[in-house]
Amino acid sequence: MGGNTTVNLVVFGVFVLLTLFVVYRAGSRNATASDYYAAGSSFTGRQNGIALSGDFLSAASFLGISGSIAVNGYDGFLYSIGWVVSWLLGLMIISERLRNTGRFTLGDVLAYRMRQRPVRAAAANVTLVISLFYMVAQMAGAGALMALLLDVHTKGAQAVVIAVVGVVMVLYVLLGGMKGTTWVQIIKGVLLLMCVSLITVFLLGKFGFSLSAILETATRQTPLGERVLEPGVRYGGSPLARLDFISLALALLLGTASLPHVLMRFYTVPNAREARRSVVWATGLMATFYLCTLVIGFGALALVGSDAIAQAPGGENSAAPLLAFEVGGAVLLGVVSAVAFATILAVVAGLTLTASASFAHDVYANVIKHGKADPRSEVRVARLTAVVVGLLSILGGIAANGQNVAFLVALAFALAASANLPTIIYSMFWKRFNTNGTLWSLYGGMASCIVLIAFSPAVSGSPSSILPDVDFQWFPLGNPGLVSIPFSFLCGWLGTLLSKEQADPVKQAEMEVRSLTGIGSGLR
Repeated sequence: MGGNTTVNLVVFGVFVLLTLFVVYRAGSRNATASDYYAAGSSFTGRQNGIALSGDFLSAASFLGISGSIAVNGYDGFLYSIGWVVSWLLGLMIISERLRNTGRFTLGDVLAYRMRQRPVRAAAANVTLVISLFYMVAQMAGAGALMALLLDVHTKGAQAVVIAVVGVVMVLYVLLGGMKGTTWVQIIKGVLLLMCVSLITVFLLGKFGFSLSAILETATRQTPLGERVLEPGVRYGGSPLARLDFISLALALLLGTASLPHVLMRFYTVPNAREARRSVVWATGLMATFYLCTLVIGFGALALVGSDAIAQAPGGENSAAPLLAFEVGGAVLLGVVSAVAFATILAVVAGLTLTASASFAHDVYANVIKHGKADPRSEVRVARLTAVVVGLLSILGGIAANGQNVAFLVALAFALAASANLPTIIYSMFWKRFNTNGTLWSLYGGMASCIVLIAFSPAVSGSPSSILPDVDFQWFPLGNPGLVSIPFSFLCGWLGTLLSKEQADPVKQAEMEVRSLTGIGSGLR
């Protein structure tokens, strides 16, 4: 591709150095565990809403969805719709109650009225698995992006790029904690929204500010013709494909409000009112962003063409950078690529922080040390865990390199919706729910989802699988949400009914009052 590699790398290098400086300055004021995990609950709802959008708008959104729209048309845009609507669940049910009940992690909420040690250990295990799934997708996006930037076609060179991303994001977490990571997400969120808005305006201007003209041109640049504007290109044609779409939609709608790194952001604000404001701001910003991806996706199809996108290093994930080069040349490609790279760095930093905090706070401090851990040693364990999680995500990203990022992230959403959401709902609204039900719901949802993914077309048996040369699939759906989410609800219900353990009515009442009012949670 004809981009200027020097310009691309200079823009990217400037961003990394700038954000590392911001992270270092913000992180130098980390004096307590609360500062490291939750930024001392010092951010406003507006700041946290921008950071939430920065945390959520990942490589899947910018690279994966734009590419999916360019290749699959209408069906690719379904990801955007699912992710915007899903925030209503977080706004109406999750955010306020979670902020009032917990302190640092999801384990604080799930273990509130249960036996602490087994529930915290289970919550930490689930958080680590979900975070790793999500990070693998981001690392795959990093490999695709840098393959395009540097015109790198070999898997070995892309693996080196993925390793560099992993090292930088671990530095963010080690130096800055939640405060530094939040500022990176705010900077990245603003840059990303400005970037997609400018490209959208340029594109509309190029076609006389007519979306119809973009769509009409796009239909002439794909073998699908006008079918690209209709439902069913990817998720139509057979009852099984339609069922797969329903399964995907469930995962997208229910997964957002149960992603650990999204839930942890609610603790960075001082009270439940600001937590609600965070979600309102985030929803507005993300709705704007996803409307822009509709124009960018079809614009990429119109100006670049489906064949050029498919043949570029990174495949579908290259649609947005290729469009940037077509519209604004090497400089705009450098800016867009740097923003996309910033997107990946900020998201994986948030995921790494969440995974390491969950292990250090839930397992080390409350399971191993029985709640008597020294805060400094707890933060030290969190930093060591961040290094280990970073290494694992690098290895996973190398293995998944070349897959569509939006599709990989959808699997992480299915995992979050299967393991976390039923347990959160039961914990907050079912008085009889007990420790046994919590463990059954967490482990049952996680295990069923992983097993179904492992034996689905996502992993083997088709040209688009992670392992296309082997075939051991027996589960027919690409996304397991349709089965694993109800199964987790069933596990939680059965586990509770089959246990002789009685729920503590005093603790249950205390949790209910606290979740609704914030009394006893130390809110300011």
